[in-house]
Amino acid sequence: MHGQVFKFADVTEIFRCIDDSMNSSKLQKDLDTIIDWADKWQMNFNVGKCKVMHVGRTNPKKSYHMRGNILEEIDQEKDLGIIISSDLKQCLYAYAYNKANKVLGMIRRTIINKEPRIMMSLYKTLVRPHVEYCLSAWSPLYKKDKELIEKIQHRFTKMVKIWRVNRTKTD
Repeated sequence: MHGQVFKFADVTEIFRCIDDSMNSSKLQKDLDTIIDWADKWQMNFNVGKCKVMHVGRTNPKKSYHMRGNILEEIDQEKDLGIIISSDLKQCLYAYAYNKANKVLGMIRRTIINKEPRIMMSLYKTLVRPHVEYCLSAWSPLYKKDKELIEKIQHRFTKMVKIWRVNRTKTD
């Protein structure tokens, strides 16, 4: 098999550069080889969960099959917590922003004492991991993506400033 194969726990992924129909045939052969291997070792692939993502504009976007079933074609997939899109612009920014934003909303609604020390601890523990997860891999390139991350940080600092203002007024 000349395509790249990655395994993690019960997930198997096969990658191959497809720039012509010959390479497309090689990928189908890779799939057939892995099915033969699974049969030999009495293992099963859940073909219903197997999918194909065509990456790149020059990809001929052929259909592939396993055990006679045509594989579903998808435009994005969540892989170990990272959302990868077929245009490689990765939808992760919006996903990370939404998760972090929801956690900030929960903190705002449920935490009464918004003392900076407590808020900073909550932010570092509950919010920042969502924003920074795999940051080195998906480093935001576009201004709009950077702005999403900055919105989270701005919303957090506003919550702490409001507490300080309210605290000062009541003292």
